[in-house]
Amino acid sequence: MVEIDPFEMAVQQLERAAQFMDISEEALEWLKKPMRIVEVSVPLEMDDGSVKVFTGFRVQHNWARGPTKGGIRWHPAETLSTVKALATWMTWKVAVVDLPYGGGKGGIIVNPKELSEREKERLARNYIRAIYDVISPYTDIPAPDVYTNPQIMAWMMDEYEVISRRKGPSFGVITGKPPGVGGIVARMDATARGASYTVREAAKALGMDLKGKTIAIQGYGNAGYFMAKIMSEEYGMKVVAVSDSKGGIYNPDGLNADEILEWKKKNGSVKDFPGATNITNEELLELEVDVLAPSAIEGVITKDNADKIKAKIVAELANGPTTPEADEILHEKGVLIIPDFLCNAGGVTVSYFEWVQNINGFYWTVEETRKRLDDKMTKAFWDVYNTHKEKNIPMRDAAYVVSVQRVYDAMKHRGWVKK
Repeated sequence: MVEIDPFEMAVQQLERAAQFMDISEEALEWLKKPMRIVEVSVPLEMDDGSVKVFTGFRVQHNWARGPTKGGIRWHPAETLSTVKALATWMTWKVAVVDLPYGGGKGGIIVNPKELSEREKERLARNYIRAIYDVISPYTDIPAPDVYTNPQIMAWMMDEYEVISRRKGPSFGVITGKPPGVGGIVARMDATARGASYTVREAAKALGMDLKGKTIAIQGYGNAGYFMAKIMSEEYGMKVVAVSDSKGGIYNPDGLNADEILEWKKKNGSVKDFPGATNITNEELLELEVDVLAPSAIEGVITKDNADKIKAKIVAELANGPTTPEADEILHEKGVLIIPDFLCNAGGVTVSYFEWVQNINGFYWTVEETRKRLDDKMTKAFWDVYNTHKEKNIPMRDAAYVVSVQRVYDAMKHRGWVKK
């Protein structure tokens, strides 16, 4: 089977959304192309004194609604097409939660597992030197992504300040930093917490009380763990199954999120957890549960297993866990899907809060941050759900319509395209 090019997929999704909208052809053509693509060579002196040159990218898809925002990935299989697609999807993600941003993304073709800490620091600083002219707190704000982390962001921020000769994390050029240099404490569980708010609202839409209801979570990384913890401790749900790449566990009486995390740290997997039955990742997806939260990899719900999904709500913490064919089947079955770029937008929303606080030099409490996140995610869910009902279209299509319309409106207001 030939895999579709990521950017081609992003364009197809945009074209599908356009069917349900009144959007001009010129605007549609514009939105199919990033507004800026930067490719740079990033030389790196290795610890042994040799020099290697890596290829890096920064793509800014659309800045009609504000400065572009998006992570930086370090991956040996990184491609320009992937970065372009991710930048495009970020445009829709920030728009669906109504943040004053556009979408951006960056990356370096490198295997960070082969680098020492000192080499990683030099690579981070050299990358910032290479893209310095196209980023700033008011034009493009990077953040961590695959194989990058708060420490790498701190080095990048520091290098930006060295070049700009302006001091202090309040400059806000990078988000996802450690709390000691302007980062935000509430970032750690932000993706799962944002998703929990959308699940709560989805349950309201279906007239469902979450207390005592069951949830299965595929993927037990950061998002999966916090999802299990929040849904059980704050919403009274019963986590009956979780999994990781090596397999899953099931207990109809419920599982404790912290105990599973400790077991995974000690044993390298959730498998063989005492008191639970081992199951496969495929079996987890088909369990009789109220909420299913795919939180691992893309393409796990397909046309082959969509008919077997028994959950009433599918909360997509992972990116792209449901294929287009499966989408149609689940929609026909009456399953309420919370699409990925709505469901997992809590992370970028709290990154926005970090930027706001950096710019203003005034910091909120964790409780204040969570309240603002709740407000943003709740409004975003109902904006999408009401569009889904009004137009009688799948939730994913509704999310695209909401997002694309907001970007299109900004382009019209600016006079970039005709009204």
